[in-house]
Amino acid sequence: QAQLVESGGGLVQPGGSLRLSCAASGIMLSAYNINWYRQVPGKQRRELVATIPSGGRITYADFLRGRFTISRDNVRNVVYLQMNSLEPEDTAVYFCNANRPAGLSFWGQGTQVTISS
Repeated sequence: QAQLVESGGGLVQPGGSLRLSCAASGIMLSAYNINWYRQVPGKQRRELVATIPSGGRITYADFLRGRFTISRDNVRNVVYLQMNSLEPEDTAVYFCNANRPAGLSFWGQGTQVTISS
């Protein structure tokens, strides 16, 4: 049974940094496209933040303006999202998603990120 577990969220002041982790069991993340999404309080839609494919180019949402970095550690089977220069508008629950073209898709439970002074 595949399972994704996000961690690393918390409360930080504007301008601060956090590193989120997405750890997997039951699947090898290196074989999957990995997305980080976020869901803002009060909104149903999850917005795509960053994608690191199993092969190909990393992409980011335009609104990030270079502040976040997605990366993999294939030995530890973990994907990270380094978030710098955090703004109150980044407050959200952050989710990781692992998917493959065959239709396989797995989600974690999310980790809360709150940016506030």
